[in-house]
Amino acid sequence: MSEILCRDLVRIFATDGVEAQALQGLNLAVERGDLVAVVGASGSGKSTLLNILSGLDTPTGGSAVVAGTDLVTMGRRERVRYQRHTVGFVWQQTSRNLLPYLTAAENVGLPLEVAGVGTRAERAGRATELLELLDVADVGGRRPAQMSGGQQQRVAIAVAVANAPRVLLADEPTGELDEATSAEVLEALRSVNRATGITTLIVTHDPTVSEHVARTVQIRDGRTSTEVLRRTEVDEHGAERHVAEEFAVLDRVGRLQLPPEFVEALDLRDRVRLALEPDRVEVRPDRREQP
Repeated sequence: MSEILCRDLVRIFATDGVEAQALQGLNLAVERGDLVAVVGASGSGKSTLLNILSGLDTPTGGSAVVAGTDLVTMGRRERVRYQRHTVGFVWQQTSRNLLPYLTAAENVGLPLEVAGVGTRAERAGRATELLELLDVADVGGRRPAQMSGGQQQRVAIAVAVANAPRVLLADEPTGELDEATSAEVLEALRSVNRATGITTLIVTHDPTVSEHVARTVQIRDGRTSTEVLRRTEVDEHGAERHVAEEFAVLDRVGRLQLPPEFVEALDLRDRVRLALEPDRVEVRPDRREQP
Protein backbone atom coordinates (compact mmCIF):
# COMPACT_ATOMS: atom_id res chain seq x y z
CA MET A 1 0.00 0.00 0.00
CA SER A 2 1.26 3.47 -0.89
CA GLU A 3 2.32 5.75 1.95
CA ILE A 4 1.20 8.77 -0.11
CA LEU A 5 -1.69 8.30 -2.51
CA CYS A 6 -3.40 11.11 -4.43
CA ARG A 7 -6.18 10.37 -6.89
CA ASP A 8 -7.66 12.94 -9.27
CA LEU A 9 -6.64 15.73 -6.89
CA VAL A 10 -8.22 19.11 -7.66
CA ARG A 11 -7.65 22.45 -5.95
CA ILE A 12 -9.56 25.51 -7.12
CA PHE A 13 -8.91 28.99 -5.77
CA ALA A 14 -11.49 31.75 -6.22
CA THR A 15 -10.63 35.45 -6.00
CA ASP A 16 -13.17 38.16 -6.76
CA GLY A 17 -15.35 35.64 -8.55
CA VAL A 18 -12.51 34.41 -10.76
CA GLU A 19 -11.54 30.75 -10.37
CA ALA A 20 -8.07 29.33 -10.95
CA GLN A 21 -7.24 25.61 -10.91
CA ALA A 22 -3.92 24.96 -9.20
CA LEU A 23 -4.36 21.18 -9.39
CA GLN A 24 -6.30 19.61 -12.26
CA GLY A 25 -6.75 15.93 -11.49
CA LEU A 26 -3.28 15.15 -10.18
CA ASN A 27 -2.34 11.53 -9.42
CA LEU A 28 0.64 10.53 -7.31
CA ALA A 29 1.67 7.36 -5.47
CA VAL A 30 4.74 7.11 -3.23
CA GLU A 31 5.61 3.80 -1.58
CA ARG A 32 6.72 3.50 2.04
CA GLY A 33 10.38 4.30 2.53
CA ASP A 34 10.86 5.90 -0.88
CA LEU A 35 12.72 9.15 -1.54
CA VAL A 36 11.00 11.11 -4.31
CA ALA A 37 11.50 14.58 -5.78
CA VAL A 38 8.56 16.51 -7.23
CA VAL A 39 9.79 19.18 -9.64
CA GLY A 40 8.02 21.84 -11.63
CA ALA A 41 8.14 25.46 -12.67
CA SER A 42 6.58 28.23 -10.63
CA GLY A 43 2.79 27.95 -10.87
CA SER A 44 2.82 24.27 -11.80
CA GLY A 45 0.93 23.27 -8.65
CA LYS A 46 3.72 21.65 -6.65
CA SER A 47 3.44 24.02 -3.66
CA THR A 48 -0.33 23.52 -3.56
CA LEU A 49 0.24 19.77 -3.49
CA LEU A 50 2.66 20.10 -0.59
CA ASN A 51 0.26 22.30 1.38
CA ILE A 52 -2.42 19.63 1.02
CA LEU A 53 -0.10 16.79 2.02
CA SER A 54 1.07 18.74 5.08
CA GLY A 55 -2.50 19.38 6.23
CA LEU A 56 -2.25 23.14 5.72
CA ASP A 57 -4.83 23.12 2.91
CA THR A 58 -7.77 20.96 1.80
CA PRO A 59 -8.40 19.79 -1.77
CA THR A 60 -11.49 20.88 -3.66
CA GLY A 61 -11.96 17.41 -5.14
CA GLY A 62 -10.36 14.00 -5.44
CA SER A 63 -8.69 12.07 -2.64
CA ALA A 64 -5.44 12.28 -0.69
CA VAL A 65 -4.37 9.66 1.85
CA VAL A 66 -1.07 9.86 3.75
CA ALA A 67 0.03 7.04 6.08
CA GLY A 68 -3.56 5.87 6.31
CA THR A 69 -4.99 9.32 7.11
CA ASP A 70 -7.69 10.67 4.80
CA LEU A 71 -6.75 14.33 4.36
CA VAL A 72 -10.13 15.23 2.86
CA THR A 73 -12.31 14.12 5.76
CA MET A 74 -10.09 14.63 8.82
CA GLY A 75 -11.36 17.02 11.50
CA ARG A 76 -9.53 19.67 13.48
CA ARG A 77 -8.24 17.38 16.24
CA GLU A 78 -7.15 14.74 13.79
CA ARG A 79 -5.36 17.44 11.78
CA VAL A 80 -3.36 18.54 14.83
CA ARG A 81 -2.46 14.93 15.60
CA TYR A 82 -1.51 14.36 11.97
CA GLN A 83 0.81 17.40 11.86
CA ARG A 84 2.45 16.50 15.18
CA HIS A 85 2.99 12.79 14.68
CA THR A 86 2.45 11.64 11.08
CA VAL A 87 4.35 14.23 9.01
CA GLY A 88 7.49 16.26 9.49
CA PHE A 89 8.07 19.44 7.52
CA VAL A 90 11.12 21.40 6.36
CA TRP A 91 10.51 24.89 4.98
CA GLN A 92 12.64 26.70 2.42
CA GLN A 93 13.15 29.67 4.75
CA THR A 94 15.55 28.63 7.49
CA SER A 95 13.99 31.22 9.82
CA ARG A 96 10.68 29.30 9.75
CA ASN A 97 12.24 26.01 10.83
CA LEU A 98 14.06 27.00 14.01
CA LEU A 99 13.27 29.19 17.02
CA PRO A 100 16.03 31.82 17.18
CA TYR A 101 16.33 31.88 20.98
CA LEU A 102 16.87 28.11 21.35
CA THR A 103 20.02 26.13 20.66
CA ALA A 104 20.09 23.44 17.99
CA ALA A 105 19.66 20.70 20.61
CA GLU A 106 16.79 22.58 22.27
CA ASN A 107 15.07 23.08 18.89
CA VAL A 108 15.26 19.34 18.21
CA GLY A 109 13.97 18.51 21.69
CA LEU A 110 11.03 20.95 21.51
CA PRO A 111 8.63 18.83 19.40
CA LEU A 112 9.30 15.91 21.73
CA GLU A 113 8.48 18.07 24.73
CA VAL A 114 5.29 19.40 23.12
CA ALA A 115 4.20 15.83 22.36
CA GLY A 116 5.05 14.73 25.90
CA VAL A 117 7.54 12.13 24.73
CA GLY A 118 10.05 10.71 27.23
CA THR A 119 11.95 12.29 30.09
CA ARG A 120 14.19 15.32 29.76
CA ALA A 121 17.24 13.06 29.57
CA GLU A 122 15.62 10.87 26.92
CA ARG A 123 14.71 13.91 24.84
CA ALA A 124 18.27 15.23 25.09
CA GLY A 125 19.59 11.85 24.02
CA ARG A 126 17.27 11.76 21.03
CA ALA A 127 18.39 15.27 20.01
CA THR A 128 22.06 14.27 20.22
CA GLU A 129 21.41 11.13 18.19
CA LEU A 130 19.73 13.06 15.37
CA LEU A 131 22.31 15.85 15.31
CA GLU A 132 25.03 13.20 14.99
CA LEU A 133 23.12 11.46 12.18
CA LEU A 134 22.97 14.76 10.29
CA ASP A 135 26.63 15.58 11.01
CA VAL A 136 25.85 18.74 13.01
CA ALA A 137 26.51 17.50 16.54
CA ASP A 138 29.17 20.20 16.89
CA VAL A 139 26.52 22.97 16.71
CA GLY A 140 24.23 21.46 19.34
CA GLY A 141 24.89 24.32 21.75
CA ARG A 142 24.58 27.12 19.16
CA ARG A 143 21.59 29.24 18.30
CA PRO A 144 20.52 29.56 14.63
CA ALA A 145 22.25 32.93 14.16
CA GLN A 146 25.55 31.22 15.01
CA MET A 147 25.15 28.57 12.30
CA SER A 148 25.60 28.57 8.52
CA GLY A 149 22.57 28.17 6.25
CA GLY A 150 23.44 24.56 5.55
CA GLN A 151 23.83 23.78 9.24
CA GLN A 152 20.46 25.39 9.96
CA GLN A 153 18.74 23.25 7.33
CA ARG A 154 20.30 20.05 8.62
CA VAL A 155 19.20 20.93 12.15
CA ALA A 156 15.75 21.67 10.69
CA ILE A 157 15.67 18.13 9.25
CA ALA A 158 16.49 16.80 12.72
CA VAL A 159 13.59 18.83 14.16
CA ALA A 160 11.24 17.51 11.45
CA VAL A 161 12.02 13.85 12.20
CA ALA A 162 12.36 14.15 16.00
CA ASN A 163 8.93 12.60 16.63
CA ALA A 164 9.66 9.76 14.18
CA PRO A 165 6.95 10.73 11.67
CA ARG A 166 6.03 8.35 8.86
CA VAL A 167 6.47 10.99 6.16
CA LEU A 168 8.95 13.86 5.72
CA LEU A 169 7.96 16.75 3.44
CA ALA A 170 10.57 19.27 2.30
CA ASP A 171 9.54 22.49 0.54
CA GLU A 172 12.41 23.87 -1.56
CA PRO A 173 14.93 22.91 1.17
CA THR A 174 17.86 24.20 -0.90
CA GLY A 175 16.21 27.37 -2.19
CA GLU A 176 18.35 29.73 -0.09
CA LEU A 177 21.62 27.80 -0.36
CA ASP A 178 24.53 27.78 -2.77
CA GLU A 179 25.21 24.76 -4.98
CA ALA A 180 27.77 23.06 -2.74
CA THR A 181 25.69 23.52 0.41
CA SER A 182 22.57 22.38 -1.43
CA ALA A 183 24.28 19.11 -2.28
CA GLU A 184 25.16 18.62 1.40
CA VAL A 185 21.56 19.18 2.51
CA LEU A 186 20.21 16.81 -0.15
CA GLU A 187 22.68 14.15 0.92
CA ALA A 188 21.54 14.72 4.51
CA LEU A 189 17.95 14.06 3.46
CA ARG A 190 19.05 10.91 1.69
CA SER A 191 21.02 9.76 4.75
CA VAL A 192 17.98 10.23 7.00
CA ASN A 193 15.82 8.36 4.50
CA ARG A 194 18.23 5.43 4.46
CA ALA A 195 18.84 5.36 8.22
CA THR A 196 15.23 5.71 9.36
CA GLY A 197 13.17 4.44 6.42
CA ILE A 198 11.01 7.56 6.56
CA THR A 199 9.12 8.22 3.33
CA THR A 200 10.52 11.48 1.96
CA LEU A 201 9.03 13.87 -0.58
CA ILE A 202 11.09 16.85 -1.76
CA VAL A 203 9.27 19.58 -3.70
CA THR A 204 11.54 21.86 -5.70
CA HIS A 205 12.13 23.76 -8.92
CA ASP A 206 15.85 22.86 -8.76
CA PRO A 207 16.60 20.24 -11.45
CA THR A 208 19.88 19.22 -9.76
CA VAL A 209 17.86 17.58 -6.98
CA SER A 210 17.20 14.73 -9.41
CA GLU A 211 20.84 13.65 -9.09
CA HIS A 212 20.23 12.68 -5.46
CA VAL A 213 17.02 10.65 -5.81
CA ALA A 214 16.00 7.52 -7.69
CA ARG A 215 12.63 8.91 -8.81
CA THR A 216 11.70 12.38 -10.03
CA VAL A 217 8.08 13.34 -10.74
CA GLN A 218 7.46 16.33 -13.02
CA ILE A 219 4.33 18.44 -12.48
CA ARG A 220 3.03 20.61 -15.29
CA ASP A 221 -0.25 22.55 -15.37
CA GLY A 222 -1.53 20.97 -12.18
CA ARG A 223 -0.95 17.35 -13.24
CA THR A 224 1.86 14.85 -13.01
CA SER A 225 3.29 14.77 -16.53
CA THR A 226 6.47 12.68 -16.60
CA GLU A 227 8.63 10.60 -14.28
CA VAL A 228 12.33 9.80 -14.43
CA LEU A 229 13.53 6.59 -12.76
CA ARG A 230 17.22 6.06 -12.07
CA ARG A 231 19.10 2.88 -11.28
CA THR A 232 22.64 1.55 -11.24
CA GLU A 233 23.57 -1.45 -13.38
CA VAL A 234 26.71 -3.57 -13.29
CA ASP A 235 27.98 -4.98 -16.60
CA GLU A 236 29.76 -8.30 -17.17
CA HIS A 237 33.11 -6.62 -16.39
CA GLY A 238 31.94 -5.35 -13.00
CA ALA A 239 31.75 -1.71 -14.14
CA GLU A 240 28.85 0.37 -12.85
CA ARG A 241 26.77 2.61 -15.04
CA HIS A 242 23.88 4.89 -14.13
CA VAL A 243 20.70 4.53 -16.15
CA ALA A 244 17.91 7.12 -16.28
CA GLU A 245 14.62 6.41 -18.05
CA GLU A 246 11.85 8.94 -18.67
CA PHE A 247 8.20 7.88 -18.65
CA ALA A 248 5.01 9.74 -19.46
CA VAL A 249 2.37 9.47 -16.73
CA LEU A 250 -0.91 7.97 -17.93
CA ASP A 251 -3.98 8.88 -15.88
CA ARG A 252 -7.01 6.68 -15.30
CA VAL A 253 -8.83 7.85 -18.43
CA GLY A 254 -5.80 7.46 -20.71
CA ARG A 255 -4.54 11.06 -20.83
CA LEU A 256 -0.85 11.89 -20.89
CA GLN A 257 1.33 14.96 -21.42
CA LEU A 258 4.14 14.84 -23.92
CA PRO A 259 7.36 16.57 -22.81
CA PRO A 260 7.63 20.08 -24.32
CA GLU A 261 10.89 19.23 -26.08
CA PHE A 262 9.16 16.36 -27.90
CA VAL A 263 6.33 18.63 -29.01
CA GLU A 264 8.74 21.29 -30.23
CA ALA A 265 11.08 18.85 -32.01
CA LEU A 266 8.26 17.45 -34.17
CA ASP A 267 6.24 20.68 -34.31
CA LEU A 268 3.16 18.95 -32.89
CA ARG A 269 0.14 21.26 -32.96
CA ASP A 270 -3.64 21.08 -32.48
CA ARG A 271 -3.97 17.39 -33.32
CA VAL A 272 -1.70 14.42 -33.97
CA ARG A 273 -1.92 11.08 -35.76
CA LEU A 274 -2.10 7.98 -33.57
CA ALA A 275 -1.27 4.45 -34.65
CA LEU A 276 -1.54 1.30 -32.54
CA GLU A 277 1.31 -1.12 -33.18
CA PRO A 278 1.72 -4.56 -31.55
CA ASP A 279 4.13 -3.21 -28.91
CA ARG A 280 3.66 0.56 -28.95
CA VAL A 281 1.52 3.58 -29.73
CA GLU A 282 2.90 5.94 -32.37
CA VAL A 283 2.30 9.70 -32.18
CA ARG A 284 3.03 11.57 -35.42
CA PRO A 285 2.43 15.10 -36.68
CA ASP A 286 -0.66 15.75 -38.77
CA ARG A 287 0.93 17.20 -41.90
CA ARG A 288 -2.31 17.93 -43.68
CA GLU A 289 -3.30 21.54 -44.04
CA GLN A 290 -5.54 22.37 -41.13
CA PRO A 291 -8.42 24.87 -41.19
